[in-house]
Order: sequence, then structure tokens, then C-alpha cells
Amino acid sequence: MRILVDCRYIRPGTPDGIGRYTTGLVRALDRLHPVELLVSDPRQRDGLPDRKAHTLPAPTGPGEPFVARRVNRLLGGAGGAPADPDTVVFSPMQTMGTLGRRYAVVLTVHDLIYYRHRTPPPWLAAPVRALWRGYHLSWWPQRLLLAGADAVAVVSRATGDLVGAHRLTRRPVAVVPDATDFHLPDGTPRRTRPVGNRIVYAGSFMPYKNVATLARAAALLDDHELHLVSPVPPGVREELVRLAAPNRPVFHDGVDDAGYRALLDGATALVSASRDEGFGLPVLEAMARGCPVVVSDIAAFREVAGDAGLFADPDDPAGFAAAVRSLAGCWPERSDAVRERARTQTWDAAAAALLGLLTDTVTRRRHPAGGPR
Repeated sequence: MRILVDCRYIRPGTPDGIGRYTTGLVRALDRLHPVELLVSDPRQRDGLPDRKAHTLPAPTGPGEPFVARRVNRLLGGAGGAPADPDTVVFSPMQTMGTLGRRYAVVLTVHDLIYYRHRTPPPWLAAPVRALWRGYHLSWWPQRLLLAGADAVAVVSRATGDLVGAHRLTRRPVAVVPDATDFHLPDGTPRRTRPVGNRIVYAGSFMPYKNVATLARAAALLDDHELHLVSPVPPGVREELVRLAAPNRPVFHDGVDDAGYRALLDGATALVSASRDEGFGLPVLEAMARGCPVVVSDIAAFREVAGDAGLFADPDDPAGFAAAVRSLAGCWPERSDAVRERARTQTWDAAAAALLGLLTDTVTRRRHPAGGPR
């Protein structure tokens, strides 16, 4: 079996969630089975295994619907060449072009957030933002993309349930979960108390993230500081300062992984009042460090944190504040619980799930229904 991974969604220098997902999976998958890389920028290879790489156009270009023809050529399958049942391409997104492909494809759905919250990511170019918004006005573009795959990966059961509920694909769907390498080393002593009186939020400031609830909760917690990890867009900082008064949030405007780990290691809790998530990677990262989590009561967070988490209504600042205060009497136990919950959520486990999906996909392509086995 020949496996190629589409790494073109990695943002060089400033990896986002998709980049972390791609990088973590590629590293772990390559330990189980050799991979080849598809890149659009040589810098996307930084931190990835030293394997053969093929260059394709960026995935946001106008030729993306036809990129499969270029993949056919680099695989030696151009023109009238027969399909290759032993080659499979894994994409960490669902937008990779598949028209005319002569190989197996597994596409990924992370979430369906933007069907309910249609504000596009601000870092996209204006024409791409317009297409993004139009894409999420109805379900048929999503169904059309997924129809081009042999199988679909989802990052959580919560996302898989939504894919099923909206009948987005007839292809096999399997969970290839997000994961983290933030786990404390085995033998790390049990934590008995937080080092600092801080609560940490790590995420964007898109409207659906509902950071305003956290600021209002911070106003009720005189003995805690709200630390905001990510860069803050213009105009948002002033509003959060107003909502948190008389307390004042601490704005970090971005930290590296070492700084982020240090914040989690000393925190009372990681907090998130998000209204919608496909997984919730910051929650898992905090848990892996033994940092308790106080998060909104939504399906994805329930799946990640389970009974180890504390949950509140996303519209209830007082509920968030009360949950944070409740940790004063049980912080060591909650720290133990989240760390244990996160122990098995590793990239190696995620890669094993992905390899199983890729193997099944190639097997079905070799032996279509009714054919010899």
C-alpha cells in the first residue's frame, strides 16, 4: 500500500489546528507505515519525516477542483492509465479536488460549525471568504465534495453524528481523533495545587467561541486572572476589558508551545465557553498537563473530557465562575482525573485508527462488492 498525505494545509511558521492535526498524524503514521508528502511550500516539510515529497499548487487556488489530474501524473497514472488500487491519498480537509482521480482518497471533516456560524476565518483572502460563506449556505457543496471520496474521517463521534444526521455522505465514516503530545512524562509527581490563581483560554476570538462569557465570569472571580493566549483582533481587546471589569484580563497575544505549557502547568483551570466545536484540542492539551477544565456543555467537550471535566451553560457566566471556585476543594483529584482521561489520547492511537481506515479503503478498492477476495 502506498500512502500519500496532503500537507498543503500546514501554515509555515504559525501552525493552526489543521496544521497540528496534519503534523501529529504524519509523524505517528510514518512510524507505522512509510508515507509520502504532498506540499505546496517547501517549508511545510519542517518537522515532518524526511520522506519523498511532491509539489502541488496551494489548496486555495482556482485549480484545486482539478488537482487530482496532477496527482495522477506524479503517480504515473495520467491519460488512459488504469486506476491504481494500492495507492491512497489522505487529506486532513474535505476540500481536496478529486475529479478524475485514479487512486483512493480519504477526506476529513473536522466540524460543521460554519453552517450555523457563517463568519469566515479572517485570515482568508476576501474572494476566498466570499466563497466560504456561499459554500456554507446549503449542504449540497459538502455532499458533492464528500461524494468524491472513498471514505471519510471525522475527528470525533460528535462530528460523525452530525455528518450522519445531515446525510452528508454514503461513504464509510470513521473517527480519526485529534490528539496531543502535551502529555506529562510518566513518573511526573502528582500535582497537589495550582501554582498561580489564573484561568486560561486558548483559542480564537471568532463569535461562536463566545469569549465574552469568560470575561463576564472573570469579573466575578476577584481571586483569579483570566489569561488569553491567542492574538486578539482589533476592537475585541477593549470589549473584553470592559466586560471583565473591575478585573483586567492578561493578554499574551500568542505564545510558543513551551510558554503555553508553562501557563497550563500553573493554572487553576483551562476555560472555554464555545458554543460549537468539532473536537476541542485546547481542552485535551490542558488535560494532558493535569490542568482541570471548565467548559461549555456541548457534545464535543463531553466526548473529550468525559466525567473528568466540569461543565457550564455557555450563556451562564455565574455558572463558569462557580465551577472554577468549586475546584478549591478538589483540585488535586480533578488534576488526576483529567490527566488519566487524556493518557490514551495520543498521536500513536490516532495514527493507528487512520492506518486501519486507509487499509480498509484500499481493500475495498481492490475488491469491490461482489468481486473476489
